Parts: sequence; structure tokens; C-alpha cells
Amino acid sequence: MKITSLRFGTLEIPEDKIISMPKPILGFEQLTRYCIIEREDSEPFLWYQSVEDPSVAFIVVNPLFFYPDYRIEVNPKEIEELKVSDVRAVETYVIVTIPTDPRNMTANLQGPILINTETRLAKQMILVNSDYRVKHFILGQTERDEIESETRLEQETPVTV
Repeated sequence: MKITSLRFGTLEIPEDKIISMPKPILGFEQLTRYCIIEREDSEPFLWYQSVEDPSVAFIVVNPLFFYPDYRIEVNPKEIEELKVSDVRAVETYVIVTIPTDPRNMTANLQGPILINTETRLAKQMILVNSDYRVKHFILGQTERDEIESETRLEQETPVTV
């Protein structure tokens, strides 16, 4: 199947890689079909590209990459909606927001996207009884301070020719 993406142009996506979201992402209720685009130049991040709207693509990441202790409790009814026969077939992603200053990028740990890799069904969970927030900094304060310090030092260091 050919899809169009504003970021990546025309792409050939195998039909069996199309993901259906009967209950769409909040704020994007009209979009129910997506695919995952992997790009070496953006690892570990992936693109969750809408098949129906070329302008909609979310940056996502496996939350365990940045938050190894990330755990969610899922109501059995929620898993049932994904037609899960083996929980190992469920992949979890979180949407990442990268502002102008990438040091302040955040991940939405309160609204993970679960994808059943066998049925290609997905849904965004909303974790209501959780300490996770919509905006969790990906870089810790120490890392952000170090980058800011390095940047300031680079700007202040005179260049000799």
C-alpha cells in the first residue's frame, strides 16, 4: 500500500504493517490507521505515521529506553479490546514532544500506545490512577544542566585562527 507523508514523501507500506486504532488517539478521533516508520537517523525514536492524513506523524519511543522502571497496570478489558492472546505480542510506545530546545523534550507516560503485533490493533491507554504525567522530561535535570553548561562554554570560548 502506498501512503504519503509530509516528512518522508511517498512510502510503500505492506498491508500487514498497517495498525488499526478503533479507539483513536485523543484529539485525533478522525484518524484510525497508522504505520510505524523506522529511520536510522532518528533512533531510538520512531514515527507513528497516519495513513489517512499525511501531515500527522507522532514521534514515539519505547518508554523502557529512557525509563527502565516504567510499568503500567492494564485492565483485562482493555487488553481484550486488542484481542491479545499472548502479552509478549504487545508493544508499548509513548508519544514524545520535542520543543525548539531539545533539552526540554518530554514523553507522555500517562497516555501510552499499546500495539498488538499479531492483530495490528492498537489503542492509547489513559492511566488515571498513576503517578505518570503527560510531560515527563526525557533528559534528567543533571543532563539538561550539563548540556546547557557545555553550550554556554562553547559560546564563551574565543576561537583563535
